[in-house]
Amino acid sequence: MGTSVRWSCFAALFSLLFMGQVWCDCTEENVGIEGGHYKLTREQQPGSMLIYYCPEGYFPYPALTRTCQKNGAWKPALKRFPPQTCRLVECPDPSVLEYGTVSPPQERYFVDNETTYECDSGYTLRGSSRRVCLPNGKWSGSTPICSRDTGHCADPGIPAGAARTGNLFETGAMVNYSCNNELFLVGSSERTCLQSGEWSGIEPACYFKHTYDSPLEVSRVFGSAIKHHLTNPELVDDTQEGRRIKISKTGKLNIYIAVDISPSMDKQSISEAIALTLTLIEKISSFVVTPNYEIILFARDVFEVVNIMDFRSGKIPLVTVMDKLRSFNIDDRDTFIKDTDLNFAFKTFLERITSVKQQVGDEAFKEERHVLIFFTDGAYNMGEPAPTVQKIKNLVYTNSMTEGGTQSTEENLDIYIFATGVEPFDEDLQPLTVGDNDKHYFRIKDIRNVHELLQGIIDDEEVMGLCGLHIEDDWNRRRMYPWAAFIFIMNEVTMTKCLGSLVSPQFVLTAAHCLTFGTLPEHITVEIDDGAGKLKKVKTVIIHPSYNINARAALGVREYYDYDVALIQLETDIDISYGARPICIPCTKETSNALQMADNSTCAQQEQILLRSQLEKLSFLTRKSKYIDKKEVHAKLGDNRNECIRHALQAEGITTTDPRVAVSDNFLCTGGQTPYRDHIACAGDRGGAVFKEYKHRTIQVALVSWGNKLLCLRGGLVESDQSSRDFHINLFRVVPFLKSVLGNDTQDEYAPLRFLDG
Repeated sequence: MGTSVRWSCFAALFSLLFMGQVWCDCTEENVGIEGGHYKLTREQQPGSMLIYYCPEGYFPYPALTRTCQKNGAWKPALKRFPPQTCRLVECPDPSVLEYGTVSPPQERYFVDNETTYECDSGYTLRGSSRRVCLPNGKWSGSTPICSRDTGHCADPGIPAGAARTGNLFETGAMVNYSCNNELFLVGSSERTCLQSGEWSGIEPACYFKHTYDSPLEVSRVFGSAIKHHLTNPELVDDTQEGRRIKISKTGKLNIYIAVDISPSMDKQSISEAIALTLTLIEKISSFVVTPNYEIILFARDVFEVVNIMDFRSGKIPLVTVMDKLRSFNIDDRDTFIKDTDLNFAFKTFLERITSVKQQVGDEAFKEERHVLIFFTDGAYNMGEPAPTVQKIKNLVYTNSMTEGGTQSTEENLDIYIFATGVEPFDEDLQPLTVGDNDKHYFRIKDIRNVHELLQGIIDDEEVMGLCGLHIEDDWNRRRMYPWAAFIFIMNEVTMTKCLGSLVSPQFVLTAAHCLTFGTLPEHITVEIDDGAGKLKKVKTVIIHPSYNINARAALGVREYYDYDVALIQLETDIDISYGARPICIPCTKETSNALQMADNSTCAQQEQILLRSQLEKLSFLTRKSKYIDKKEVHAKLGDNRNECIRHALQAEGITTTDPRVAVSDNFLCTGGQTPYRDHIACAGDRGGAVFKEYKHRTIQVALVSWGNKLLCLRGGLVESDQSSRDFHINLFRVVPFLKSVLGNDTQDEYAPLRFLDG
């Protein structure tokens, strides 16, 4: 067969004199690999890649791939000696350690080889004292460093396989790294000792051509770009580990995704890159907010899945974008691809970023963040992309000047590259990444284990229980208000309905007056749909010790609702899910994270953010039949408060002439028609959360207690009249009670919330 193919190609080349250009197929003769197998991306046609595969812990040698040339020959050429075989994976030489010893000393280190590290007298070991060579060609643990740490910055060490120049660690000092032999550098080749005592950039590493990043490693870096913002969204100093994709930044987040579908990419890699893109979109949109998307598939031309301008305008919903991705037929790509134009993909994104700027204007553009994500092997043959990347930088950075005149380069642009395929073009791709303090270049081996990778990008178990997270879903209000609880109190005579809010997996917060004297846990049922059954049994009820409905009867207030707060403890924990999650409550560290505040923030600072104006827009829920709806009101604070609370004197049973006797400082006042017509609470709304939505997180600031008029009984969107008012217990005023129960760390029944000190 091989002879006939070669003769056919010779005849075709001979006929070139008469017929013009002719391309020849390659032969499969002698292309096999000992100990492994191979695949062809486009059978034996010119441009097809011959990709070798080996078992875990082995790599193809001497070639990782070969490409079929137009003349019918493989490049690199097939050789009988050395034969194509699967070799044991090697790790970089760790004996570069200074002021210490590596045991055992070996000329080369292979998979499963174990090394230990000890420092010379007077030096202290930082990093791992024991490391193992892993199947992906990396060492486990972290770089061992023997140092006296006498400089302003700590000794940055020398990664395995590397060499370093520069041994001064004072402010402004620089160190430079290079890799030995056939290794290449990933990370920062130059680092500077900063005033903060940290080193600029990220620790470099030396890779072999067979080295790749594991899904776990990717999840720690790229994955935390999303996860870190959800769990601790405080902006980190630019010298600290890893800057993150800040989804709920003041401005807009624009995500641009490009998937290489060129001939050098095998179908499995393309399919998995598209699957990864789909799951990434699902994860992001599920937890916080749907960013704006531009998604393209590219080779010589660009197939645009969604134009970001159409997405921003609402012309194309997210569900349509995902349907188009799912319906893409990889087998159709040969109809419109011949070459690879990576530069065209970058140019497309440059045009879209320019369009965003033109649409929003220069000032608003400063608040726009742009995150570019590429899945490619880097094999391009139609123009350098580097100049286009520079234009993108210039466009974003020039329009990101702060008032002081400095460029906010770290805030508005990231370019991540997932180098896919067996043999990506690292030297071409690495300079295209943008983002200095976080790894932006990943070598993914065939994009395998996509599910594992994406589980790391956002771990459901880690973020599911975060307070205040919700999904914007007009069709399923439970997902929009997953903390809403419906409370039924039934004794021998009456049945009472109230609302409440899930504030932890085992506690529901509601109004104390819903639980009249003599109400026992067995009289109460709580409805929360966590997927494990809606109706929950109650273990105990804890009412604020200062609540006393008769406390001011002698002062002309028949029913006094100060400290109208109670906590219902469930018999079993709620299974936290999309439909059942806790709301954030004041003065907890969880709420500080939701508000993007520093760890040492105070309760007063939270209140300043949430109740900052004299007319603060708030919301609470109402239930009519099976449906939940949101009511909108305005708390009258500061100079507006006295005018609001004076209407309390119109309530039945109040004879005092001083509204402050009936309405203590523990209440927020809403209602009326001036300057806005508020909704009014119905009888069935009592005990429900009064909340504020802050950058896609929900924080409860009060709970519905009582009103001066009964305008509705069950629920629904009912508007105030001119003098109707509602009074809501301000949770900032009852924090000691909440902390005594929810923050109790002297028991082991439930996990306590972390309340702020003081």
